[in-house]
Amino acid sequence: MTSAVPTPPTPGPWWLQALARLPLPLLRGAGALLGAALYLGVPKRRAVVRRNLELCFATASAAQRRRWMWRVFVHFGQAFVDRVWLWHAPAALVARRVRLQGDLDALQRPGPVLVFAPHFVGLDAAWTRLTQALVRPWAGMYAAQTNRRLDAWVRAGRNRFGSPATVARREGLRGLVRALRGGAAVYLLPDMDLGREAAVFVPFFGVPAATVTSLPRLAALGGAPVVPVLGRLDAHGYTVQVLPPLADYPSGDDVADAARMNVELQRWIEEDPSQYHWLHRRFKTRPPGGAPVYE
Repeated sequence: MTSAVPTPPTPGPWWLQALARLPLPLLRGAGALLGAALYLGVPKRRAVVRRNLELCFATASAAQRRRWMWRVFVHFGQAFVDRVWLWHAPAALVARRVRLQGDLDALQRPGPVLVFAPHFVGLDAAWTRLTQALVRPWAGMYAAQTNRRLDAWVRAGRNRFGSPATVARREGLRGLVRALRGGAAVYLLPDMDLGREAAVFVPFFGVPAATVTSLPRLAALGGAPVVPVLGRLDAHGYTVQVLPPLADYPSGDDVADAARMNVELQRWIEEDPSQYHWLHRRFKTRPPGGAPVYE
């Protein structure tokens, strides 16, 4: 693995730096309480998670889906609190708690790389650790938060290591193509329902889902291999798994490539459904004539 450049002093106010040094079990306990509060206090979001799991795991028992649903909220709360140490703890602590595994050479090849980063709970941990550990140009798309202070905190945290380029969502693919052609590793999250624009309907757990074609299109336009990266929460922090580049991808058929992306993603989710971000209304955009699936 390439060694990281010297890290600047830990950023942020003193009180966040102090919180960041608390033992992980204590922080995870606080995160679990936050997740429980969201589970109990936001019934509309709980209904979204329940419906997603019903659609995607119809053959699982109701009891199993309830266990997954509870853990989805707990993991969400824990991942939110974990940003405190990911973005404010000493760099050595971050390196110790977030372990990189897999085909790291795929991310260190010369030239552009397209990182397929699905919405697993360790999404921020994976980005933070990769930009810390691997010295190369990095870029990612950023959607501004509605709360100004939260937006400033998230932006500073995600830019902590490696001086990554931030591409505003309003730039669309142009900014990401520019970064790829400049030799960057672009961190892409293409597995959400973003509406009908630039999307095709392909199965996701057997349900027609509006799926953007940005992954194959960017890979083709930037001449970049697609390297999947999965970030999962565990008792010691996070495990970030770097998988080998997708073979024969893209194929030149955007619909087939979007369908393959969902097939691969489904396989990874099935290893532990509670690690995925089911709070999003993944099936909100319906095919022509399709009935709404959420209340």
